[in-house]
Amino acid sequence: MIELLFEPGDLARIRFARSPMHELVSSVRIGDHADRARMHRPWVQSVRGGVAGLRLELLPALLADPRYVPDFLTPSPERMDTRFGDELARVRSAPEAVVRAQLDLLRGSGSLPAALLALYEDPERELGRLAAELQAYWRVAIDPVWSRLAGLLDAEIGHRADQLTSGGIVRLLGNLHPELEYAEDTLRILWPTWQSRNRLEGAGVLLVPCVFAWPSLLVDTDPHCPALVYSPRGVGQVWDGSARSSSPPVADLLGRSRAALLVRLDLPLSTTQVARDLGLSAASVSEHLSVLRRSGLVASRRSGRQVLYQRTALGTDLLGAASRTTIR
Repeated sequence: MIELLFEPGDLARIRFARSPMHELVSSVRIGDHADRARMHRPWVQSVRGGVAGLRLELLPALLADPRYVPDFLTPSPERMDTRFGDELARVRSAPEAVVRAQLDLLRGSGSLPAALLALYEDPERELGRLAAELQAYWRVAIDPVWSRLAGLLDAEIGHRADQLTSGGIVRLLGNLHPELEYAEDTLRILWPTWQSRNRLEGAGVLLVPCVFAWPSLLVDTDPHCPALVYSPRGVGQVWDGSARSSSPPVADLLGRSRAALLVRLDLPLSTTQVARDLGLSAASVSEHLSVLRRSGLVASRRSGRQVLYQRTALGTDLLGAASRTTIR
């Protein structure tokens, strides 16, 4: 069991963040887990050809051990809306001593894979090659679906904020993951083979929801930034609304663009995200969203500097009723 001991200052430092790099790293390991491959089959099928065409050497070697991921590959996100480019820059600039120390941990009592020997000898040069591999994989495998992932992560963070408001820290942390329990100012990770007791000493805890991490819980006890990476609610539905229907059944009523928007907004998305996904201009999307919101089919809420839109229960009922009518 791992225990994280909270003091008042730590409770004030509980915060959430998205991490594109955690999604990337976790997605690379999908093939090692049959249950994850089934869960994300639409994504796996859509990216298989593109990923197969990439020349990846360092990344697979760094992720070959199922028990350990070098921390320099997944730097802790510094803010809620951390961008992939920010994390990529931090990977590229990882200190040489840190890279070598973590490769030593990866090696254990054995030897490093041949693909990682040059990285150990000359981290500064080889980190540039690693960054190029990460960039290429991101472009093919994650960037095309990032709006779906970000939408689910935003929905998760909004749900947890509601829990904090209605039930405090106990409710927030009490049902975050089946392997976690919180009581008496102590967060316990229920791993029987681990024995660790850590005082947070004002560092708090960073909570990072990660779609591709399902169903695992990842724990980083770094004293400067302890973090828990966990799977958000609704992972099973993440790909349900991803199919792009050019003419859903309500298109005759709403118009093709507004109907497509309504289908897409099963998850909270920004105007920019929807515009990119559907190939429309931001101005056009904004106008359509205003009409859907005034009609009660879409609701909006602010998240940081963004306004997120999501289909309401009425909008979902309308889609469902139109589909049932079409089937008959």
